[in-house]
Amino acid sequence: MAGKNHVFLIATLLSLLVSSVVAHGGKQVGVTYDERSLIINGKRELLFSGSIHYPRSTPDMWPELILKAKRGGLNVIQTYVFWNIHEPEQGKFNFEGPYDLVKFIKTIGENGMFATLRLGPFIQAEWNHGGLPYWLREIPDIIFRSDNAPFKHHMEKFVTKIIDMMKEEKLFASQGGPIILSQIENEYNTVQLAYKNLGVSYIQWAGNMALGLNTGVPWVMCKQKDAPGSVINTCNGRHCGDTFTGPNKPNKPSLWTENWTAQFRVFGDPPSQRSAEDTAFSVARWFSKNGSLVNYYMYHGGTNFDRTAASFVTTRYYDEAPLDEYGLQREPKWGHLKDLHRALNLCKKALLWGKPNVQKLSADVEARFYEQPGTKVCAAFLASNNSKEAETVKFRGQEYYLPARSISILPDCKNVVYNTMTVVSQHNSRNFVKSRKKNKLEWNMYSETIPAQLQVDSSLPKELYNLTKDKTDYVWFTTTINVDRRDMNERKRINPVLRVASLGHAMVAFVNGEFIGSAHGSQIEKSFVLQHSVDLKPGINFVTLLGTLVGLPDSGAYMEHRYAGPRGVSILGLNTGTLDLTSNGWGHQVGLSGETAKLFTKEGGGKVTWTKVQKAGPPVTWYKTHFDAPEGKSPVAVRMTGMNKGMIWINGKSIGRYWMTYVSPLGEPTQSEYHIPRSYLKPTDNLMVIFEEEEANPEKIEILTVNRDTICSYVTEYHPPSVKSWERKNNKFTPAVDNAKPAAHKIIAVQFASFGDPLGTCGDYAVGTCHSPASKQVVEEHCLGKTSCDIPIDKGLFAGKKDDCPDIRKTLAVQVKCSNKDPKRSAN
Repeated sequence: MAGKNHVFLIATLLSLLVSSVVAHGGKQVGVTYDERSLIINGKRELLFSGSIHYPRSTPDMWPELILKAKRGGLNVIQTYVFWNIHEPEQGKFNFEGPYDLVKFIKTIGENGMFATLRLGPFIQAEWNHGGLPYWLREIPDIIFRSDNAPFKHHMEKFVTKIIDMMKEEKLFASQGGPIILSQIENEYNTVQLAYKNLGVSYIQWAGNMALGLNTGVPWVMCKQKDAPGSVINTCNGRHCGDTFTGPNKPNKPSLWTENWTAQFRVFGDPPSQRSAEDTAFSVARWFSKNGSLVNYYMYHGGTNFDRTAASFVTTRYYDEAPLDEYGLQREPKWGHLKDLHRALNLCKKALLWGKPNVQKLSADVEARFYEQPGTKVCAAFLASNNSKEAETVKFRGQEYYLPARSISILPDCKNVVYNTMTVVSQHNSRNFVKSRKKNKLEWNMYSETIPAQLQVDSSLPKELYNLTKDKTDYVWFTTTINVDRRDMNERKRINPVLRVASLGHAMVAFVNGEFIGSAHGSQIEKSFVLQHSVDLKPGINFVTLLGTLVGLPDSGAYMEHRYAGPRGVSILGLNTGTLDLTSNGWGHQVGLSGETAKLFTKEGGGKVTWTKVQKAGPPVTWYKTHFDAPEGKSPVAVRMTGMNKGMIWINGKSIGRYWMTYVSPLGEPTQSEYHIPRSYLKPTDNLMVIFEEEEANPEKIEILTVNRDTICSYVTEYHPPSVKSWERKNNKFTPAVDNAKPAAHKIIAVQFASFGDPLGTCGDYAVGTCHSPASKQVVEEHCLGKTSCDIPIDKGLFAGKKDDCPDIRKTLAVQVKCSNKDPKRSAN
């Protein structure tokens, strides 16, 4: 109970819904604000929000993702609106399937949650072109995100369309719907200076235009100190409790629109990390300093399907969020933040109505507390900024132990219910499991035709963005060179060299139909130089380049003036010297022949003759196979071992770009597994088609299921009791018994247990210098065969009367394996 520490293991992927349901029920709900918080239906609110982007998952995933967010203690879902998927061609709109914005917002409301709609319409978001449709680039005299008449016309037209759609469906809170906030523009302060006075006038116009749409809910601008009128300026970043300079008017609340739960990744990156402890510290800090809304960016990152990722951004997005790419709960981040939200809700009355105070407790420790004079309403945050050592301090006559760089939350200014560094929630690790169904895939291939001499339509190679118009990643470039025998170097092993200087992003080169090499840039430096020796012959030689894009840019000023593709081509090492081919006359073919024929579909694939794969296939080759849907209901992925770079389709739908050969500094691919949504699959005979840019062999590709059935717990003697042990009833703060009934898996094995000073993390624990030999036996007695177990942190239980390391503060680390059967309801 409240006075004793326990390890509490729940073999589960879901926990019971504990957050309260917000009923809209047709009643008019108004949203205003004051200096403390948003006021919804006449009540101040603490708001815990998470970003879930509707096109980065599939409609069948939306209800479960939203429900898991609610079970994690959230009461708001935030999403961008993605202009380029809704209006890919000017005047032609798409709000179907995964782009059904109205359905997504309604699903949020049906789950009793609020919504924040970030309209942008520039959104960045590591999304292709920052959400702006490509056709905008071709509007005469346009300058993006400036006081520019063409841009403002199209921006206002789209924003108005979305607002009208929401009003028609009565989705704003002022109409009884779930939308309580809207956002216009996005982090404009980062580029505003580049536009000088036109930037100042543009942002004022954007804010006032939004206010004139009369939504009945507040508007926000993130990272915009000069947000006009009643538009609320908000903070984005990792530690807004320390970096936010505050609202630009005294009557506006402090809102945090992006608390980055990790970092997006680009191809070539190592894994990104942000600990649950650091995230929790930042949120506790924020609410202790007058914050009233935090949004986790992302709460579920999801997948950049098809070609929706921005330049070099991986197909997997923010996988380290509380819900991973597959929608599985990443522990301890999900559970630790859930406990934090519960602790903060226990402080709700004091935070929203109390008077703030600050007291210095030591050189590195301060107490921030809120209390209502004349009442017992009081909540305190004890914050240690000492990043190296723990401290014991006195507050109001009691001693409190604070781990290094941590915050303890006291909802009654007496009892610690939560500390940001002491994780009580369980840990887990992700497993990719080879499907038990037939996994020896039978592959066939079809080689893309390599054009030798396309019709010359330009003296210079044309620019890639303008050629592709965001319809494909690929363009063929061809030119010819007539080589006289006297131009050839007669010395053996000294061949001429083809040099191509490109503005990005990647390239595969051929001479006389033979592959000579490839090269690519990076997210930081898009430009690159391809240099490879070539075998030329006397007479006509054919130079063929496949220029490749890896997404359009998503940020920065003057995006309409970004360019990619070859800018200089030459042959070095001829007897006559360097031969410049840049102005030699070039032919172009936009897209692959296989894309035009739709070889990634059953119908298109039937138009050509495929051959069985015997060994590694040549560059620019299509591969196909068929497979049955894996057993069970777990998420599905494909591991692309043996492949290099290209695109994957499942039953005609692209699941995104893959790139296995662009390894991180750690020597591993940035992403090896790629999400196949269950909704893309049929029970049997699923078609997988791959376009591969270089030589590769698909024989080692595997179909996998994904789970987080490896569960751990790590608790020390100084951990406070779980926040679940406390509740507030009738304005009284009291111990409580948690009656949660989780959906559970059975514990089938104890893989690790150590009471002492164990090392490592979940999935990789090791015994330290202090270890009780009885550890595993004790844990097995308490846990094996159960769906949940409660292990007391008791030295006598683990060490008996003899403690071989009395000077070490003890920790119990436990790792168990759970059954992978579908969960069933079970009481604790």
